[in-house]
Amino acid sequence: MSVGRIVQKVSATRGFARVAPYVVPGLDRAVHRLTRGRVLLSALMLPGVVLTVRGARSGLPRRTPLACVPEDGGRGWLLVGSNFGRPGHPAWTHNLLAHPDAEISFRGRDIPVTARLLAGEERAAAWRAALALWPPYAAYQARVEREIRLFRLVRRDA
Repeated sequence: MSVGRIVQKVSATRGFARVAPYVVPGLDRAVHRLTRGRVLLSALMLPGVVLTVRGARSGLPRRTPLACVPEDGGRGWLLVGSNFGRPGHPAWTHNLLAHPDAEISFRGRDIPVTARLLAGEERAAAWRAALALWPPYAAYQARVEREIRLFRLVRRDA
C-alpha cells in the first residue's frame, strides 16, 4: 500500500477528525509564514491554498490553510468545507458567504478571488472532482447530517 493510500485511510477516521483541526492548520500556517508563502505542508499530499477572507462578524482578515481542487489552468479553485467530517460548517465558509471577495496564496502568489457557493448539478460535478482528488471526503460527508459546502473561487480581474 502506498504512503498516499495510508494517509487517505488515516484521514478518513474519526480520530483524525478529532485531532487534525488543532494540529494541521497551525503547522500549515507556520511553515507557510516561514517559507514566505512558498511551502504549505498539507500541499505535499494535496494542492493547497491559504485563504484570506474578512470575518463575517469582525471584518478582520482571517487566514486559513485549505486543500483545494485547481481548475481551469489556474484561473479557478474548488474549496471543500469538510471541517474534517465534524458536525458544523467551518468558520471560513461563513466568512466567504458574508464576504465573497477574498484572496488566496497559491504556490507563493497572492491572488484576488471571488467565491461562489455551489448548488445543484454544478455542485454535484464539483463534488465528483473533489472525490477524485481526495476520496476521504466521502467518509467526511457520511459522518455528518449537513451537506458539505463547496465553493468555486475565480480570479478577480485587477
